[in-house]
Amino acid sequence: MTSQPSPPSTPTARGPVDALDCRILLLLLREPGVGVLGASRRLGVARGTVQARIDRLQARGVLRSMAPDVDPAALGYPVTAFCTLEIRQGRGGHSPVVDHLAAIPEVLEAHTITGSGDVLIRIVGRDNADLQRVIDQVVDDTHVTRASTVISLATRLDHRMVPLVEHLLEQRQQHQHQQTPP
Repeated sequence: MTSQPSPPSTPTARGPVDALDCRILLLLLREPGVGVLGASRRLGVARGTVQARIDRLQARGVLRSMAPDVDPAALGYPVTAFCTLEIRQGRGGHSPVVDHLAAIPEVLEAHTITGSGDVLIRIVGRDNADLQRVIDQVVDDTHVTRASTVISLATRLDHRMVPLVEHLLEQRQQHQHQQTPP
């Protein structure tokens, strides 16, 4: 027996989320403290539905955290820099470098990249001298062969998800509208 494909309105057929998921995500992004009950009231759906959707979004890795968004500058780390690391290729791949970086609290992110470098990291410091201390810690690993650092003077566009989820919601609604018979 062959299985029938899911209808286009289901999350599996149209990507990891549907229109209701997008509406829930947008509400949580715009008002992180809204809570499940508040979200259900604002969206006009049952509390159990909102909770089930949030649970599913978390289980699928779409909603990675309900944690607060903390500003490093407000914590006393106003200097942000990005370092491109070149690493020694060999056994273990990127794991030894990532383990080393994970032990440095001021390393906020690490990404494997294409191009002239291997790993791009975002780091913070209390001032330029402290940033130098962090960079020294980063390169103090036998697997790191070279580092190139740029200091961010100002954040012009902070990490954002609302426009992307709004775009996805619009796509889902257009698709749903196209699927509705006249």
